[in-house]
Amino acid sequence: MSSEQGSKLVERLDSMYEFDREPVAEGKRHGFRSFLGMYAGEHVAGTEFVIGPLFVVHGVTAADLFLGLVIGNLLAVLSWTFVCAPIAVSTRLTLYWQLRKVCGPYLTYLYSVVNALMFCFLAGAMIAVAATAVGLPFNMPMPELSDRLPTSFTWVVIVFLVGAVVTALAILGFEKIARFARVCVPWMFLVFVASAVAVLPQLGVTSPGDFWPVANEKIWTGVVAEGQTKFTFWHVLFFAWFCNLAMHIGMSDMTILRYARKWQYGFASAAGMYLGHFVAWIASGILCAAALGAVAPGPIAYLGAGMAGAVCVVVAGWTTANPTLYRAGLAFQMATPNWRRWKVTLFTGLATTAAACFPALVMKLLDFVALYGLILMPMGAVIFADFWLFPRLGLKSDWAAKTGVLFSRPAFLAWVGSVGIAFLMPLEIFFKALPAWFLTVIIYTGLSFLEQRRNPERREAAV
Repeated sequence: MSSEQGSKLVERLDSMYEFDREPVAEGKRHGFRSFLGMYAGEHVAGTEFVIGPLFVVHGVTAADLFLGLVIGNLLAVLSWTFVCAPIAVSTRLTLYWQLRKVCGPYLTYLYSVVNALMFCFLAGAMIAVAATAVGLPFNMPMPELSDRLPTSFTWVVIVFLVGAVVTALAILGFEKIARFARVCVPWMFLVFVASAVAVLPQLGVTSPGDFWPVANEKIWTGVVAEGQTKFTFWHVLFFAWFCNLAMHIGMSDMTILRYARKWQYGFASAAGMYLGHFVAWIASGILCAAALGAVAPGPIAYLGAGMAGAVCVVVAGWTTANPTLYRAGLAFQMATPNWRRWKVTLFTGLATTAAACFPALVMKLLDFVALYGLILMPMGAVIFADFWLFPRLGLKSDWAAKTGVLFSRPAFLAWVGSVGIAFLMPLEIFFKALPAWFLTVIIYTGLSFLEQRRNPERREAAV
């Protein structure tokens, strides 16, 4: 490539402006269909090929699974719609630039780095999911539940090839990601369902009336696999609700929903929750049972739908990794304000792909998802309190922006304090986030009241 061609490529990439530091312009906002495709594409996706089987090996019963998924996914949809979407549509800012107004640039910088790293690991898990399907023609050794380190050189090469494609798509930005998801989702969903239906006769289901007895006796039997812990109805409910904790209550999807014309578009998340986190989790659990407990996504999808199943795993991994990597790039941009978004996303993609080489990201996905949600959620609670509670309590919102504070001590202490207390709670990690959210709101509101009361001059000057 000549220097002139390289210069033109850089100019084109620089022109892909995504309203990184200011509210989304009215003419750039999107309709409801864009968000249906985006949420369905992200949640009828690579994680579903992992999470469904993990419920099976953790000994969830059929009744606990179905009831827990119905209620937990409903709570997730309501969280997107009534917690995240109204603030996103009111501010039209990314999480990071809204946080800067509330907490100041230094704390936002720290949070952005932590946030970006967590999203890199999650996107890396989805790249690894896709790699399990791409590696099928090469007889690549598949990761097992106990694997933590890269299993072969072939695995590393394939992971880097998949990572390159995902990174390129993330660089293209929100509109291209939404379009890619809309095209892929209907087909992916059909493959999920068809592959599960195809293996049901192997399990003994020859008529609709056979399904429930077989579900209890051969799929979600309540029997825990060796080395795993027992899951109940409450595990399923809280995981379905909080597996995307960082996105809804944690406010990360302000970055996505700032493009929505109306806050009611938060209901579009139901497309992801009930197609992906209900139907697809059930379908992949059936595939896991038919594969006699195997959990690598590529082989179990190939078992049910042949080459179409393997391709579905690849595309499903992309449609999850793409928006996740896009979010991570925006987060890192707070730490590199002089870099263009495409450059940040490129280097973020390299880091994500390197992380994807470690199968532990996939095999311990349930625990990792709960952990990253717990760590990132408190800043969403800070934004919630600042936006909704402070005006009603007579406190000034956006304190840092209005007073020039560079580092909000109330927000930092609320973040660190709530997470620290949560780790000391005698609860499994899946149940720690809900009390931690209330703790964050209480600590932040109380400390902000004291700070504003001690600084009456700043308070009067804040407009």
